[in-house]
Formats: sequence, C-alpha cells, structure tokens
Amino acid sequence: MTIARLLACSAVSLVLAAPALATDPDTVDLAAAEKRAVETVARMKPEEKTIITHGIMPLPGGGPKVDIPADAIIGAGYVQGIERLGVPALRETDASLGVTWVMGARNDWATALPSATSQAASWNPALIRRGGAMIGAEARAKGFNVLLAGGVNLARDPRNGRTFEYFSEDPLLSGILAGAAIQGVQSNHIISTIKHFALNGQETGRKYVDVKIASGAAHESDLLAFQIGIEQGQPGSVMCAYNRVHGAQACDSDWMLNKVLKQEWGYKGFVMSDWGAVPSIQAAIHGLDHQSGEQLDPGVFFGSQLADKAAADTAWATRLNDMNRRILTAIYAAGLDKNPAQPGGTIDWDAHALVAEDVAKQGIVLLKNEDGALPLAMTAKSIAVIGGYADGGVLSGAGSSQVMGKGGPAVKLPVAGSGIWAGFISESYHRSSPMAAIKAHAPNAIVLYRQGQYIKDAAELAARSEVAVVFATQWMTEGLDVPDLSLPRGQDSLIEAVAAANPNTIVVLETGGPVKMPWLGKVKAVVEAWYPGARGGQAIASVLFGETNPSGHLPLTFPAEESQLPRPRLDGSDWVEPDFGGNPKNGKDKLHADYDIEGSDVGYRWYARSGTKPLFPFGYGLSYTTFTHGTPVITGTAASVAVTNTGRRAGADVVQLYLTGRAGEPKRRLVGFGRVELAPGASGTVTMTVDPRLLADWKDGRWSIPAGDYTFAVGSDAERLSTPVAIKMNARSWKD
Repeated sequence: MTIARLLACSAVSLVLAAPALATDPDTVDLAAAEKRAVETVARMKPEEKTIITHGIMPLPGGGPKVDIPADAIIGAGYVQGIERLGVPALRETDASLGVTWVMGARNDWATALPSATSQAASWNPALIRRGGAMIGAEARAKGFNVLLAGGVNLARDPRNGRTFEYFSEDPLLSGILAGAAIQGVQSNHIISTIKHFALNGQETGRKYVDVKIASGAAHESDLLAFQIGIEQGQPGSVMCAYNRVHGAQACDSDWMLNKVLKQEWGYKGFVMSDWGAVPSIQAAIHGLDHQSGEQLDPGVFFGSQLADKAAADTAWATRLNDMNRRILTAIYAAGLDKNPAQPGGTIDWDAHALVAEDVAKQGIVLLKNEDGALPLAMTAKSIAVIGGYADGGVLSGAGSSQVMGKGGPAVKLPVAGSGIWAGFISESYHRSSPMAAIKAHAPNAIVLYRQGQYIKDAAELAARSEVAVVFATQWMTEGLDVPDLSLPRGQDSLIEAVAAANPNTIVVLETGGPVKMPWLGKVKAVVEAWYPGARGGQAIASVLFGETNPSGHLPLTFPAEESQLPRPRLDGSDWVEPDFGGNPKNGKDKLHADYDIEGSDVGYRWYARSGTKPLFPFGYGLSYTTFTHGTPVITGTAASVAVTNTGRRAGADVVQLYLTGRAGEPKRRLVGFGRVELAPGASGTVTMTVDPRLLADWKDGRWSIPAGDYTFAVGSDAERLSTPVAIKMNARSWKD
C-alpha cells in the first residue's frame, strides 16, 4: 500500500515500509499521459517547441503593455496553444480561495472560500476537497483551465503577509489538506498548481531574501509538506517562489527543482514560474519548465532565446523537449484537450455559497468561553455590535488571491493611493454582514452598531446593552508583512473599554493569523473567525447563537509575544521599503532568513523545544460540549483512540496523535489526526496512519529512523496530551 493511500486509511502503521509514489484508482493514468506527451513532442516542428514554454499576463494595466490575444480571458496568465497538434491554450487564473477579482477588470464575480487558515482549522480533508471542487467548477465555467491554487508553505513566521493563503505550521496537516484541495480543483478537468516552492516564509524583500536552512531540516518540514501535497493531490504543475534559497532564486534553484522535485520525488508534471520570478535563461537548465507572466521579467527568456540555444546545443535541445513533455503530460493528465473549458458555463451560486458557509462554520475556533457566555440566547433584548465594519461585511485578505462576490466589496479601504498595485492591496470586505445575521437570529432584540472610531461612544452603547460583541480585524496582504501581532487602529484599547463597560463582552476576531490579546482576561468569550469568506457573516452568527457547535482547532500557534518567535525581529523590516514587489531600498544582498534557528521544529515544535508557553497552542479549540479520549490502543500494526461526547450537545472533535519521544530524546510531531462527529453521550473510534517520514530524520539523502523506544500521546492540542504509549522500533533507513 502506498503512502498516499496509507495517509487516507485508518490505522497507525508501525511497520514502516519505505514510502512510494501515490496512486489512486480515480486518478488519471500518468504513464499514458506521458506517453502521449512524448509522441506529441516528436511531432513538433522546431518553431513550435517554444510556444507553450512561456506566456503573458493578459491584464490591462498589469505592468508593461502586451497585446492580449482574442481567445485570452482577462486574468493571471495566457499561454498560446498549438492548433495543428490539438494542444489547447492555457488560460490561468488565481488562486486558492476562489476565482480572483483581478481588481474588477473582468467585470464578474466568484464565490470566495474562507482563508486557507480557516479551512485548515476544520482539520477536515473531505470538506477541503469540496471547497476545491467548488472553486475549480467556477474557474472552468468562466473558461479557465489552470487554477493557481494549492498554497502549502509552512507558517514559519505569523507576520508573513500571506499567512492567510497557507494552511498551517505543520507538514502533515498542510500536505494532506493541500492535496485534498488540489484533488477537488482537478476533478473539474483543469490543472492545479501547488505553490510556492519553497520556503516562502515572508513578504518583506520577498524577491531578495535568502533562506538559510540545512537540507535535512528542509526535508523534514517545508519540503515534506510539498511532498505529501504532491502525493495526495497529483497537481499538474508546481509553482516556484520569489525568494532565494542557498543563494539561488527559487525559480532558478537546481537543488530544489532538479535534485529534490524531479529526481528525488520523481515528479512528472511541469514547474511554472511565479510572475516576475525568472532571473535568466539559465533557469531552464536548473529545472524551470515554463516562464509565466513574461512581461514582468527582465526579458522573455523562454521564447526565441531558448529556441536559439536548442538549435545550437543538443543538451539544450534535450532540455527543451523535456519542458514540452512535462507541460503536455499535465495537459493530457487533466484532460484539457478532451474536456475544453469554455466561458459562459452554468454556476449554481446558491449551492456554492453553502459550501463556503460550511467551510467557514467548521473553521471557526472558540478560544475562550467563560461562564458559558456562548452561545448567546436568542431571547436577548439588546445587543451592541461594535467594530470591524460588521454592519457591512467580513474582511478578506488582499493581493493575487483577492476574490469578490457580486457587486464587489461591501467596504473598500485604499492602502496605496496610486500606482498599478493600489487596487491589489486595498482592504476589502465581502458582502456578508454579521450584524444582519445577528439580527436574524435575535429578531426581538434591539441590535445597534458602532464602528468604534470613538471609543467613548462605543463603550456607552455597550454599557446599556445586555451583551456587547466586538469585531476586531487584522488585515493582511501579499507583498507586505505585518510589523507585529497587535491589532491595528487602536482596537486593543477599544476592546478594553467595551469590556470595562459591559462584563458580557464577546470578541470576534477576523484575522489572517495569530494576534496578541492583552485584554483576554477581561472578556467573556473569544471567537476566531479568520477571513470567513462569502457567507462569513452567517457562519459567525450561527456559531454565536449555537445553531452551529464550534469545532475548529488552531492550525497555527498563537504566540503570547513576538519575543517567543525564533526570529523576534523580521529581518529587513526596518530598511525595506513597503512595496508589493518587495524591493529593498538598499543592501539587497544582506537580507537573510536564518531558518537553521528552528530547523524542522516549526511552530508548536519550536515551543516544545524551547519550553515556552504560547497564548494558545497549535490544535487548540473549545466546543459547546465536552469530549474525553481513551488511551491510544496499539495492536500489531494499528492504533486507535476512543472518543466520547460527555456533554449535552452534538458536536465534533479533532483527535490529534503526537510523537512525544524518540530513542530517549524528547520530540513533538503531529503524526495523525481525525475529525469525528458525535451525538450527546455517543462514542466513536478515530483511527489514523502514521507516515514513517514523520518519525525519521533526513540524512545523506535518505530517511533514517534510529532504534529505541518511541512514545505517542493523544490530545486536543499540542500541549494537553495523554499519558504516552511506548513502542520499541528497530533502526532502518530508506530513500524516497
């Protein structure tokens, strides 16, 4: 049985066979697709071999002017097809959270999924696959056949402006969920990417920051997340990143693209560049197969320049054939030629909105609930709703992943007043009003709103209301990191004042990632709603009033202070000019991110290693009911955990299995998880499979497991763990 199938099964495998490439009876026959690709390459004329190796960004005003072909669709990318050979054009759109708005240039709309962090908080691969299938269906209906989805970078720094686009800080959780999302997208006969390969941990100076990390640590963390995601999802394309790794641009990294991705892992698809991430034609020799958004690069390298190289040198000619073979393999595997996507397809908007709402509901995390403050009674007579533009909508993250529903944003705050990127980095809110949804749940209550610019006014309203619900926001965007983890615009002071005026204060957080909470001890309840998408307002109200029992668990550790992070100071933040392109004012060669500090111990692993206590641990989440876990039972090759709902409400729990010790050395690694829904008093059993790579070290090009006692514990988060169960293992090693 292969690793991908094992990961989807239900036993903790302690007989550690070497992992193999994923297969699934429902996936396309890659061997057949590759055979067709080889045959097509053999039929290509020399002048045809650089047609699909580069493409433009067909977006008016999106940088240097280009001629947009008649069959292109306004969006992220367009690659000309080869009509003589039946090779379709590639029409590409961003991104992982839905078909993007491209600043309104296409004059249409799409259904916005909640942020990837919200999706990951569900710990529910089946739900994430539904979300991927939904956004893939909308992309196809609009005529796109490539979706630039599949963000899987680990959250090494919660200040990263793209934290909301990525799933988690853990390679297993991130890889499985990314794979599920990609499966969903590609079920529509379109190609999905997985991105941004790799170690894309910050936006500050993103085109220049040079990542330092040992090969072993990279394989055990960020690279493992990509590897699992590729095995699970079989994406047609990998998108490389902007940052440098070991001195080389990620899109020009022979180590990552050739040695790791194509040779170690045997990846058969193609590597596309990020937009404006190609430094020179040498990137082709170093493993890059396709130049995307070519007008943003210093030159069009993969057109006539590449053709000239291939005509003069057999090594370049061989490489060019390989580039075409890989791109065509992805096209044929996804069935793009046999199932062409055409604009004007039918979209079931109501059904898609419900998918987005289900994801939002399962992703909401209850962080605090003192004295049973939640759920709110529908008989409440007066409710103060304060802050966060909650009368209009819910916050979304900005940049190339920005999705908008019909009519555009309910609220739009400009961040940059001019320039081509001004629209890309505006603070926008989806048209899903939490206040309207609260009114619908409490029709007899007086529900009044204050934005909160004047703290005294908000506090006075709170004082004369039965309950105060404060909506607090942390806006994030591609291209910019947040300087710290405080709530901006004085919202911490607003919450303090409202809580002082009304002891029944509930805080709803709409954030891209973790934030500090200096007011935590003064409020009754805290709900983390993330960026909750197209139906976020309805999902939030459903949780507040108990229609939905919260079941989300944190996919990220919430630090108490920035001083707890491996890098308390974000390198370059004091001298890099805030800019969408991440261009430093000076010293670009001095910008480094030293990931060797934590190595593979990202997030909760770092806290366990350093002995520091975060504000909220990875995996944490409360419910309106209670659960108990049995001791992990290990029988032969399998382990299982009994779960009982000991409360009075139906609810869902996420059981997490951790490695806690290995051969006498303390360890903390998530090795399995499972979500289970139970009626009051009901019991169930959660079973999982351990990927042996999670127990191993990467040394000298091989996975290695030392002999000794291995201890495992179960918990509802990474800190509250059961009594460990010990298993003795023999030493072994293997190659991917």
